[in-house]
Amino acid sequence: MPEVVVAKAREGKFNKNAARRVRVAGKIPAVLYGSGQDPIAVEVDPKQISRILFSETGHNTIFDVEIAGKTAAKAMIVDWQREPIKDQLIHIDLKRIALDKLLRVKVRVKLLGIPVGVKTTGGILDQVIREVEVECLPANIPSHLDLDVSELEMHGVLRVSDLPHSETVKVLSPADATVAHVVSIREEAPTAAEAEAAALAAATAATAAAEPEVAKKGKADAEAGAKKPDAGAKK
Repeated sequence: MPEVVVAKAREGKFNKNAARRVRVAGKIPAVLYGSGQDPIAVEVDPKQISRILFSETGHNTIFDVEIAGKTAAKAMIVDWQREPIKDQLIHIDLKRIALDKLLRVKVRVKLLGIPVGVKTTGGILDQVIREVEVECLPANIPSHLDLDVSELEMHGVLRVSDLPHSETVKVLSPADATVAHVVSIREEAPTAAEAEAAALAAATAATAAAEPEVAKKGKADAEAGAKKPDAGAKK
């Protein structure tokens, strides 16, 4: 059974004050649009939306939206906003979905296994890409794509082209993009503190290198000034 989201159409003005009143009442303001139909401003249950977002299929979940007086529509969550301090949902964008039309969505990449380079040579597994863009029918959207990294040796690389392929799901991300690789500890990117310390050391070294030149120039100017009275005395 597909998830059913019961939405209530909003009436009146759609401004910040109206949206705040919706949230005070315990709901989330949302917009349902797509499939060539007019957008509808609605309010939905935040608990229900959170349950969908934290499910296995996450924002790629296809569900039914029921609005009183209107035909139920297949939809998915395409955008959402959270309040930064309390991390609460404050707005949702819902898009109507046609089950017979291809969709482009982002799917999570799940790494499986422990690389040989980590087990035997002390390397570190670094996942560079965590999501890839795919194209498929709504019914074929995978919850994630598995990538076996157990055979990766030190400096080994797995790319988008190494992801599993199927006739129903087409991967659109660049084939040569690195998904995961095994690196040594020395190859890790410096932390912010290390980068700042390195920049400070470089600046200090540059200043120290410039000081002798400044001193030399000052000495030359002083010598030139000292010679001027001698020139005047000859006159």
